[in-house]
Amino acid sequence: MDIGTAKPTAEQRAAVPHHLIDIVDPNEPYSLALFLRQARTVIADIHSRGRLPILVGGTGQYVWGLIEGWQVPEVPPAPELRAELEARAAAEGGEALYAELRAVDPQAADRIDPHNIRRVIRALEVFAVSGETSSSNPRRVAPNWDTMLVGLRLDRADLYSRVDRRVDQMLEMGWVDEVKALLERGYAPELSSMSGLGYRELCQHIQDGTTLEDAADAAKRRIRRFARQQHAWFREIDERIAWHNADEAGVEAAATQVRDWAED
Repeated sequence: MDIGTAKPTAEQRAAVPHHLIDIVDPNEPYSLALFLRQARTVIADIHSRGRLPILVGGTGQYVWGLIEGWQVPEVPPAPELRAELEARAAAEGGEALYAELRAVDPQAADRIDPHNIRRVIRALEVFAVSGETSSSNPRRVAPNWDTMLVGLRLDRADLYSRVDRRVDQMLEMGWVDEVKALLERGYAPELSSMSGLGYRELCQHIQDGTTLEDAADAAKRRIRRFARQQHAWFREIDERIAWHNADEAGVEAAATQVRDWAED
């Protein structure tokens, strides 16, 4: 899953070491707890070599979980419960499960796309297995390293324009062929990975006859909605984040700020 995830190119990865890429197959489960364990191991290794780790992205829960030192228990998948929830989604509609999630964990419901049934089911699964919501305040152990947080902001019109251009570029790069190859290898559309941004829409184009234009438009709308939801995690009023405009001058100012901080 290279194009649709905007994975760094081979040239970029040769120029700068990247970590936690290509670590699971599309049909393997992944979780916040597993990420935290792996990321902490990587950061410790980078520090041991006298280097500066840079965390880029991404999913707000994963970013803050790492930075704030969340201690998250690993909740394994519950296949029988998951199958039951999937059957209910098919019979009652995904809206029913989403309403149930909102009742038990409204904060998670605010962050999860109502149409991403896999994530809705996983949140309900975690609640049923552990008795805790994904929004519960986990125990925190402050990391033994300092952090500088940099945020780049765009006004909404520019952000949406970039989203649309990026989807068009990925299609030109062969995104449809990538999804076809995944399906041919047996990775079903129902997998959590295949319900990712854009992948689900292209599956519908390939398998259900949705036109490519309609699939691309649906992917763009969904990605724009995801971008809006990021503000729930990364707020401009958060004094921990140094915000800069995502233009040439703003990016240079951010780079200067990071260099000064790292050399201090």
